Amino acid sequence: MSKITVFFGTGYEEIEALTVVDILRRAGETVEMVSITEDRMVAGSHGITVGMDRSLSDVDFDSVDVLVLPGGMPGTKNLEACETLMRQVDSFVANGKLVAAICAAPSILGHRGHLKGKKACSYPTFGSHLEGAEVLQVPAVTDGNIITGRGMGAAIAFSLAILEKIQDKEAADKMADAVVYER
Repeated sequence: MSKITVFFGTGYEEIEALTVVDILRRAGETVEMVSITEDRMVAGSHGITVGMDRSLSDVDFDSVDVLVLPGGMPGTKNLEACETLMRQVDSFVANGKLVAAICAAPSILGHRGHLKGKKACSYPTFGSHLEGAEVLQVPAVTDGNIITGRGMGAAIAFSLAILEKIQDKEAADKMADAVVYER
């Protein structure tokens, strides 16, 4: 099984972040919710506060297989302003490890040059931030070691794309059936 870290900055989009955690934990994966600050309680963009498993300073990135960046505002801006996390995003992309971002968060990958020559999607008003990408209007896109999702309404499709990449299509299809989601 893989070890997945989902990063929470103040103002994260609740459904995008928690759907990933839920779907992947149901599939038997090890998923940690990580605060990018030392605060173990992080408030989302709609006032839902969630307790984290750990803080960024406690993460052993050598043991992590997947980084997940939820969207939301100002959550996306807070993630992008976190230099420690951005160094890890750069390292994961450079080393072919899986990075997944949804909604506004794919803009982070675009700003850092990680989407050049790749297919990607994002929240519609953030398409111009996917620098160098072929921007698609679909719920989720997997291109190599990067997965992007369009927004809150695509949170299940995005989560299943991650599951398909780390396990296989059969596991993702089985999970889709279990949660009554048509792929």
